[in-house]
Amino acid sequence: MPVKAQPAHFRPSFWLRSADVQSIFPSLALRKPLVRRRCAALLRSSQSVLLDCGDGVRLLGHFSPSGAAAGAQRRLVIILHGWEGSSDSMYVLGLGQHLLERGFDVFRLNLRDHGGSHHLNRSIFHSCRLAEVRDAVCRLAEQYPDHRRSLVGFSLGGNFALRIAASLPPGGGELSRILAVSPVLDPQATLLALESGSPLYRRYFINKWRRSLRMKQQAWPGQFDFAHLSGQRNLTRMTEDLVLGHTGFPTLAQYLQGYAITGEALKHLQVHSHIIAAQDDPIIPAQDLQRLYPNPMLQITLTQHGGHCGFRERLFGGAWLDRFVHEELARAP
Repeated sequence: MPVKAQPAHFRPSFWLRSADVQSIFPSLALRKPLVRRRCAALLRSSQSVLLDCGDGVRLLGHFSPSGAAAGAQRRLVIILHGWEGSSDSMYVLGLGQHLLERGFDVFRLNLRDHGGSHHLNRSIFHSCRLAEVRDAVCRLAEQYPDHRRSLVGFSLGGNFALRIAASLPPGGGELSRILAVSPVLDPQATLLALESGSPLYRRYFINKWRRSLRMKQQAWPGQFDFAHLSGQRNLTRMTEDLVLGHTGFPTLAQYLQGYAITGEALKHLQVHSHIIAAQDDPIIPAQDLQRLYPNPMLQITLTQHGGHCGFRERLFGGAWLDRFVHEELARAP
C-alpha cells in the first residue's frame, strides 16, 4: 500500500494532540464569526451557481474568482464538504480563502439537500448518488474549460471525490488532481465506529440529520413524513429506515457497500489522487487504508495525530491542512 510516512512538519501543540479536540475544533460554533471575518474576501466575491446535472437534478454551488493576472494559467479548485456539512462549513471556507489568496479560483459545491438546497430536488439525498455529483463536476469543466481543475473533498465529500476519479473515462480529462481529507473508506466500519464510540459524534450527526430532514419535509409539503424519527437515538436503525424507504436498496448492507471505496473500487482510478488521513481518526478506522486497491495513481499521507478532518497545529491562524493542500495543488501539472 502506498502509504507515505508522517510529515515531520506536522507537529500539533500538546493540547491539540487529542483526536476529539482535532475533530471538534474545526466545526466549533464559537469560531464561526472569526472564520467568516477571515474569509470575507471569499464570501464577498462568491457568486451562486445552479448546475444542471441532468434528469431534472440541480445542485447549488458558489464560485469565487481569484482575480489572477491576465495570461496566467487559471486554476479552479472544487471543494466538497462532508455529510451534513455545506459550502459554508468552516473547514470549507478556511481552505477556500487560503487557496483564493494564492491565485486559485474556488467553487464550493453543495451535495443534494445540503447548504439550504432542500427545495431544489424532490428525492432525498443519499450517499450513492454519485452520478449527479460527477455530472456537476463535468458541467464545471464545460463552464471553465480554460482552467486546470482539481477536486478536494472532506470526509464523505472525499469519498465522493475518489469515486468520481475512479469513474471518469481513461485520462480523467475533467480533473488534474484529487485530494481526499479523512475520506469515508468502508461505510459499515464508519457506522460501527459511530455507534460504538463517543456518543458526542453520534448525537452530533443525528441532530444535524434530523434538522435536515425537517427542512426537506417543509420544502416539499405532503411528500414526506419523518415524524417517526424524532425520538430515534440509534444511527444504524435511523439509516436503515431511510435506506429501505427512500433509496431503492433492498438492504442496509447493500446500500453501505454501494459507496465503499475498499476492495477493487479504486482499481480504475484515472486521476492523480492523494488521501490525507490520521491514525487517531475516531470516525474512519485507519486500518481500512490497508484494504484500498494499490493503484499507482493513489498516494496516502498518514499522520499520527489529526483526528477527523482536523490537522491543526495551533488554535489560531491557518490550518496545517490548508497549507498541505495548497502545496499539493501547486505542484500539480
